[in-house]
Amino acid sequence: MKLKKLHSISGLIVAIFIMLHLTNHISSIWGSDKHIEVMNLLRPFYRNIIVETILLLAILVQVISGLKLFVLKRKIAITKYDKLQIWSGLYLAIFLAIHLSAVFGGRHLLNLDTNFYFGVAGLNTFPFNLFFIPYYALAIIAFFGHIASIHNKKMSYNILGLTPSEQSKAILIFGVCLTIVTFFGLTKHFEGVKIPPEYNILIGK
Repeated sequence: MKLKKLHSISGLIVAIFIMLHLTNHISSIWGSDKHIEVMNLLRPFYRNIIVETILLLAILVQVISGLKLFVLKRKIAITKYDKLQIWSGLYLAIFLAIHLSAVFGGRHLLNLDTNFYFGVAGLNTFPFNLFFIPYYALAIIAFFGHIASIHNKKMSYNILGLTPSEQSKAILIFGVCLTIVTFFGLTKHFEGVKIPPEYNILIGK
């Protein structure tokens, strides 16, 4: 129970940041300049010593506790939402560990501003996009899938005529739609983004 409680608390902190992060990505629909403008507005709130430390600790707890819960629950997961919860959680734990390492590597080893271009270099370059498109897309879908499975477990009444199961399906569908919209912006409406020279190191140029 203590493990689940820690996982829930850290998950809430991480989820708040992810929602802000996704909001930032959605702003790319209006162009890279708008994305960077929104990023610069948000950064003072999470990229300061206090909040960033709390966030990093929350992610660390989330990854470790998530992996432990996966081992404990994978054999007793029966319903489709139980299975969705543990497998989406596993993917998110792996993704967060890799993504955080990449961001800090880019910031402190490559001395790059981990802005819009840092995130989309691989998305807009063949053959790297064959990996990065499903890699990022599955992360967003897994995030909403995890929320959907938890919602189904916690919710016990109908909303707007929808049962808890139908509400969870709506959350998952929303996540898929949001993923498409996000990629619409991150790939400059599917036409591709021109990567500045300083970010070419990310794609082997």
